[in-house]
Amino acid sequence: MKLIFAIVSDEDASRLMTELNRAGHRVTKLHSTGGFLKSGNTTLMTGIEDDMQDEVMAIIRKYSRSRKTSISANIPPPSMGTSYMPYPVEVKIGGATVFVVPVDHFEKI
Repeated sequence: MKLIFAIVSDEDASRLMTELNRAGHRVTKLHSTGGFLKSGNTTLMTGIEDDMQDEVMAIIRKYSRSRKTSISANIPPPSMGTSYMPYPVEVKIGGATVFVVPVDHFEKI
């Protein structure tokens, strides 16, 4: 048995949960915040049998898409000394970060 943690964008979480449920997988949803952009993420947890891992990973790949967005980065202009100006930087967000952990024991009470 395995426990899958999938950290996904809030924008993708609802559809991903629906598709995992449709495929017969129970999912627990946890709200989380990313450390880099401090944006809202959702962590989904599901316990699966070993032979279901490829199916679940395919669903996560299909419904967790990455996107590009612009953020303001502060950089010092060379002629202004220590002053900082906001500068737009394009970054990739979304997609999924997935951890697959072996489970030694599972019990539903």
